[in-house]
Parts: sequence; structure tokens; C-alpha cells
Amino acid sequence: MTSTSTPLPFKTLAATIVVGLLFAPALQAQSSLNIELTEWRVPISMDSDGTLFDTYPGEGRTMTRPRDPALDSQGNVWFCGQGGNYIGRLVPSTGEFKRYALPERTHPHNLVIDSEDQIWYAGNRNGHIGRLDPATGEIQQFPIENDKMDPHTLVLANGGKTLWFTAQHANYVGRLDTSTGDYELVQTPYPRARPYGIMLDSKEQPWIALFGTNRIATVDPATMKMRTYAIPDERARPRRLAVTSDDRVWYVDYARGFLGRLDPTTEEFTEWAAPGESQAIPYAMTVDDQDRLWFVESPSNRSHLVGFDAKTERFIAREAIASGGLTARYMVHHPSSDTLWFGTDANTMVRASLPGR
Repeated sequence: MTSTSTPLPFKTLAATIVVGLLFAPALQAQSSLNIELTEWRVPISMDSDGTLFDTYPGEGRTMTRPRDPALDSQGNVWFCGQGGNYIGRLVPSTGEFKRYALPERTHPHNLVIDSEDQIWYAGNRNGHIGRLDPATGEIQQFPIENDKMDPHTLVLANGGKTLWFTAQHANYVGRLDTSTGDYELVQTPYPRARPYGIMLDSKEQPWIALFGTNRIATVDPATMKMRTYAIPDERARPRRLAVTSDDRVWYVDYARGFLGRLDPTTEEFTEWAAPGESQAIPYAMTVDDQDRLWFVESPSNRSHLVGFDAKTERFIAREAIASGGLTARYMVHHPSSDTLWFGTDANTMVRASLPGR
């Protein structure tokens, strides 16, 4: 169940795909701001016995939509193969990939990793939160009993004892006790609100993007009561969130092409048009430990990684993704290596090495 990719310098995408018939190469592009982007082609096919095929887009097989990475304590990159119904692992130093098959119809949407390197994932199509033990390959399922439940995005709190999650089409935000599997659900006050991205502030209070509306929500952990804040423009559709060190909540407006900020203390919103403006389609988003916001503009075949300094309130970077990127859906910052990680619908896993401090 393993496959290996070998990094090599990016020249042209077409040339790299030819090489990729035998290997799963990494594509590299150097930014004028010293942001180095490296992409690994993710093998997309697996035989019934678990054997991987080194095959790539355009060869008649379906891409597995690698997405939503997280790094363990050893620097291994774990990600969801949503279309292929697996959890994947990439060892960046060797380019080795490994897959862990999931229960039928799981189609994982997101994962997070606890302090013991246990992998928690969202079983998007069969209504459960799962825990994968990488050492044994064993999976424990925690069912969420609701006919329409579709666990979506996860975040750990309370030292890993609590897991908050969104359920987009079921219209709920949930809290799971990771020791017992007990859970609580909070329904949003709006039909088809589509609770989507979720992040915690410094007090471990969750903030949620209600993608079907122009609102950002929060849930009080003590009372489980939800409160929402309306972005002034009714056309706004916040999809992903990040929280800076001052507990201001940032969002990307997928519909209008804006980066926005909510100050929960004053309840004021401030917005900046993304460099791609109305065609930006910003989606994946995170914040680094210098309060720089990062997101990916995802118009078809010309995606860019964009940086914004929350302190100076200026855009600081816009770097093209070599493969074209297509759509990038979720992003994380790894503090110890000062890197960003995200997956793309071009079937790549991407690392962005940020400028030195």
C-alpha cells in the first residue's frame, strides 16, 4: 500500500506529467519573496488488494481529491482521499505515500491529529467521526445518530479531550467527547446555513463560517448557545476562517472575492478585496505564528497562494501554483518548519516554505 515520489525541479507541467508516468514527482517553483512551493503528485488508483497504481490525471482513472492535511510529531503529512475513501500519509523526506482504507461510504472530508498522533477524521457520507491508529491500522468509529448527519470539518480542544465539528448539510455544529464518544449538537437558527469552516480562539471558543449565509457564528462552550454576526453585505459567503493572536476572526468570502475580519469585541467588520478581485474564489485559509493570513485563490487552472499581513494590513505575496492547483479546500500552518500545507484538485499535495523570520 505504498508508493514513492521523488522531488525534482519544476519546469513545465506537461514535461512533469510525462515523468510522472513512472514516478510521483514533486513540482517546485521559487517565489521572488522566497516562498518555495513544492507539489507532490498523489497516486490515485488502488487495486482490490491494496496495491497502488502510479497513475495520474488524464489516464482514464478518477482523481481521489487529496485534501485537508495535518502533520504528526514526526513531520509526516496525513490527508484525506475524499474521492478514494482512504486516509493517506506522505513522508516528505522520501516522497513515500501510504494509504489506509476506510469503512465503506466514509469519504473523509477533514482530519486532525491529537498529541498521541492518533488520526481523527470526519466520515462525511456515513455519519461518523473516526479515529485511526497509525501503528495498528485499527479504526474506531463514533456514530453521530442523525439521518442527515455529514461530519465536515474538525478542530480539537481541551488537550484533545474535545472535538468540535461542523455538519454542513445537516445544519449542525457538534461537540464530541473523544474518550466516551458522547456528543452534543447545536442546530443553526437558519435553514440551509451550511456550517463549514471552524476554528478556535485563545479561549477555545469555536467560531464557524455559515457558508449558506452571510454570517459567522460562535458557540459558548459552557451553555452550547449559538450566536451569529452578520457580514454587512448580504451577498457574502464566508467559507473558511482563521483566528489571529488578538482573537480577531478572519474569513475568506468565496462569493465576492474578499478577505474579511470580524472584531468580536466591537462587532465591526473590515474587508479587503483579494488580488484576484471578483474572480478570486478564495477557499483554503490559515494563519501563521506571525499573524500573516494565507489563502488560495482558486479560479480554474490558475490558482495562487496569497499572503496578507494582519499587522500592516497589506497583501505581501501572491504566488502561482505550478500545477494550476484547480481548487484548494483547506490549509494548515506547521510552526516548527514554518510551512503551509494544502491539497489540490489537481491531485497534488502542496508545501509552501515561508520566508525566514
